[in-house]
Amino acid sequence: MAMNNMFQWVRQVSGKLGAPMVQSIDQTSPQHQSFMRQLQKDLKAKQPLLEPLDTLDFTVLDLETSGFYPDGGDKILSIGAVKVKKGKVVYDETYYSTICEPDALSPEVSGLTGLTKEELDQSPSISEVLQSFYEFINTDILVAHHAKHEKKFLQHATYQSSGMQFRHRLLDTSFLYQIAVPGQSAVELDACCDYYDIPINNRHHALADAIMAAELWVCTIQEAMQIGYETLQDVYVHLNRQPR
Repeated sequence: MAMNNMFQWVRQVSGKLGAPMVQSIDQTSPQHQSFMRQLQKDLKAKQPLLEPLDTLDFTVLDLETSGFYPDGGDKILSIGAVKVKKGKVVYDETYYSTICEPDALSPEVSGLTGLTKEELDQSPSISEVLQSFYEFINTDILVAHHAKHEKKFLQHATYQSSGMQFRHRLLDTSFLYQIAVPGQSAVELDACCDYYDIPINNRHHALADAIMAAELWVCTIQEAMQIGYETLQDVYVHLNRQPR
């Protein structure tokens, strides 16, 4: 799917993909608990460090949140994600849901994201959304722009909803960007996308931002491999040698 058509699709489905994507799930059911336990076992067994970067399965994600501090009461408002397989963005494998947190939505965040209290009020709970999200990502390596933000919210929400730890490997887009584009100080998603001429559309919509981050990730995979960084281990070794 072409990028412009993809962003048109994002705009069309925005506000329609909350409740229909997520069936009601009993978080205490044996089936749910069994799924989460098996997923954590599979993640522990997975050893991706020596596999070529362009053969790995990634899910690139973005969260829209009510603030920056989950321990202080801030909430996840929406989750968007897209698959990257064999070094390509898979535009027809996406995930998007809003979350039932209408009281957490401030006018400022509503203006930034386009989310509304009415939309969130009709959305599934965070527990339901996380279950369907984990089914979507399975054992994929996760990627996000400014991944520390996503990680702390997913850690908090996963433990609060299931009592289990967040076990997925979560990489920041800067992980490869600083190798592919040495000396560049760009940290904002817009600036990184501008460098690669990636179209910037519908910013602060979780799925649109995830797609832009995925495009960025694919570009940096290609450049990193061209200069000799074939695997995650190659990248980790290089980054560990850099001055702190």
